[in-house]
Amino acid sequence: MNRLRDMIKRHEGVETHCYKDHLGLETIGVGRCIAEGSLGLSDDEIDYLLDNDIVRCIKELTRSLPWFSSLDEVRKEALIDLCFNLGLTRLLGFKKALAAVEVSDWDTAKVELLDSRWATQVGNRAQEIAEMIRSGVYQQA
Repeated sequence: MNRLRDMIKRHEGVETHCYKDHLGLETIGVGRCIAEGSLGLSDDEIDYLLDNDIVRCIKELTRSLPWFSSLDEVRKEALIDLCFNLGLTRLLGFKKALAAVEVSDWDTAKVELLDSRWATQVGNRAQEIAEMIRSGVYQQA
């Protein structure tokens, strides 16, 4: 299998970002066409990519916020969702909200999250995540 994989990579090329193939179709990786009407990605592939992104977010949060691992599961997962959505750099810009989370001031953390441009951009997602941070309880989707 490795020899076959190497040969196909050599023939197709390897791209880490979306590109247009010789027909002008959106393609990723090793010749995987993801244009509308093509093979696209399977549910398993989508979950694999998402799982990798979740692991990356957990590592980034653990490295950047020393108190992250002491949070309960619900609040950790709310911050993981935020990190996934915003990226770590933008999330770390929520200084007042994160400071409130660090000292378990859940009401202030919610207010600070909702008092942001992000909250106006993502609507219900912001309400759900902010309430998860405040209450420590998963919200009904």
